[in-house]
Amino acid sequence: MRVSNATVRRRIFVALVIGIVLYAALITRLGYVQMIEGPKLAEMAGDLLKRNIKFQPNRGRILDRNGNELVTNITVPTVIAVPVQIKDPESTAKQLAVILEQKEEDIFKAITKKSMSIDKIPGGRKISEEKARKIQDLNLPGIYLAGDTKRFYPNGTMAAHIIGFTGIDNQGLTGLEKIYEPFLKGKEGYIAYPSDAKGRIMPGGSEEYVAPIDGMDMYLTIDSTIQAFIERELDQAVVAYQPDDVLAIAMNPKTGEILGMGSRPTFYPDQYQNYATEVYNRNLPIWKTYEPGSTFKIVTLAAALNEGVVKLNEGFYDPGYITVAGKRLRCWKRQGHGQETMLEVVENSCNPGFVTMGQRLQKERLFEYIKKFGFGQKTGVDLIGEENGLLFKLDRVGPVELGTTSFGQGVSVTPIQQMAAVSAAINGGKLMKPYVAKEWRDSVTHDIIGRTLPTEVRQVIKPEVSEQVRYALESVVARGTGGRAYIEGYRVGGKTGTAQKVRNGRYVDGEYIVSFIGFAPADDPQIVVYFAVDNPKALAFGGLIAAPSVKNIIESSLQHMKVPPRKDGISKEINKALGERAPIEVPDMVGQTMKDIATLYETLPLVVSGKGKYVISQSPAPGVKIEDGGKIRIYLGDK
Repeated sequence: MRVSNATVRRRIFVALVIGIVLYAALITRLGYVQMIEGPKLAEMAGDLLKRNIKFQPNRGRILDRNGNELVTNITVPTVIAVPVQIKDPESTAKQLAVILEQKEEDIFKAITKKSMSIDKIPGGRKISEEKARKIQDLNLPGIYLAGDTKRFYPNGTMAAHIIGFTGIDNQGLTGLEKIYEPFLKGKEGYIAYPSDAKGRIMPGGSEEYVAPIDGMDMYLTIDSTIQAFIERELDQAVVAYQPDDVLAIAMNPKTGEILGMGSRPTFYPDQYQNYATEVYNRNLPIWKTYEPGSTFKIVTLAAALNEGVVKLNEGFYDPGYITVAGKRLRCWKRQGHGQETMLEVVENSCNPGFVTMGQRLQKERLFEYIKKFGFGQKTGVDLIGEENGLLFKLDRVGPVELGTTSFGQGVSVTPIQQMAAVSAAINGGKLMKPYVAKEWRDSVTHDIIGRTLPTEVRQVIKPEVSEQVRYALESVVARGTGGRAYIEGYRVGGKTGTAQKVRNGRYVDGEYIVSFIGFAPADDPQIVVYFAVDNPKALAFGGLIAAPSVKNIIESSLQHMKVPPRKDGISKEINKALGERAPIEVPDMVGQTMKDIATLYETLPLVVSGKGKYVISQSPAPGVKIEDGGKIRIYLGDK
């Protein structure tokens, strides 16, 4: 078939137009790529050809309020492999497996990967110096030892639950290490260089160096010396009483700064893998909830005084019990204290007197104050694992519940809540938020970058009422059940607590949590200390077991804080005349249970023999007076 010249010319023209259009599109696209997309594509190409060598920053140190190191960093060896240099992978893996205590096949798999270098060899991160020497002595081709950083805790278990610990990659896992990870971890640096596909440096390329930025140093409110006093008393309590657990907190009541905190059982942060999870995950001073017992009476007293429903000098008669809705709520002193003032009600820890305070307040006002003092909600302390505690719902509070709540039974609280509440009762009435992290500083220049200031949550009671509370609690130590916390030359206030443990909704016979909360100086508190022992394997009474520990912590701390002794408090002579050293008339205890005489034991020099629920005999007989230094022996048995 013959094609005409016109058809040929038309086809050539169409092809020419299409060619011109395609050429124009290509030129336009090339121009767009070159002018518009060029910088971006060049950057992407550079990234494909670029290799980074990373440099880890030093994690910020953790120090106490005076600059003493609680956590720092040390250099430790880490095994690095360069696969292309390893001549005999099978033999290398076998030898490393023995030293690193790992499976041979796992190490072989790691060192034969197609990579320039490998630093995540099983068991090869942050190894001991002994293992490092053994590997070095093998002189294995392609196997190197590099410096790595590891957290170091110079004081062992000190403040372990507060500080927490880090993982293998220096990431915070618990405690302050986790909470303040963004401040502590820093930012990694690197050297970037152009390379070919095999990782070889390309000629003419330039290196880029970005220095790592070390983490901030964190200064705590903790005083390591006061913390050491706490650790000492915790250890001694464990040895003396073999409790289920024991805990302590020291705080500045005016600011909420935690000066020390600890508990047993404890752990070594750099060996946390060797402990049960519940040991290092439960910071007992903020996690543990239980009935507080008589330490809670401070809240009832403060509320009653603030509402003006009671005066310390008014009279009260205690027959040994008070009847509420047909039920007798007993005093620890079975025969009662008889005629006494409300101040003596506080000194004697007299349950009927506190029930009367609660009745005068009525349930709405009492529970309003309980909530104002911070119970039933978290304090907001900057630590992991804080619990809320548990209060009666108001519509479930009847006359009996009102009465028992007034003396610390039927409510569940945490130690840190009690510290915050009692601090408010004695510091002028201000509820302060507890905190641990004080300030952050640049690790090189030491300039302050950030600081935590004291936070007032609310005014709970009037300042003049707080003064009355301080006076009453000083009288408890000088004249009442807190006598074992008395310190010669210092004004000390405080309150004992002995609470029967609750398990599965029922009280457990013979198991108690005993506690004492004390503060000094009583007229201008600088420190408040709480100490609690759970189920001591001895007679369980707060005045006997916990008060001496609080005394020791406060006395040592006041001396460390350079608080001078004074002589304007209740004198030792008055303490002798009105306290536990005065001649004691032996009460009748036969037929009573140890629960019945719980608070009585705090003021009497009792020696217990035998086992059983009831007191079956005693010596001397009831009514006999014994002098200072004498003992009262009671014998336990079952009826």
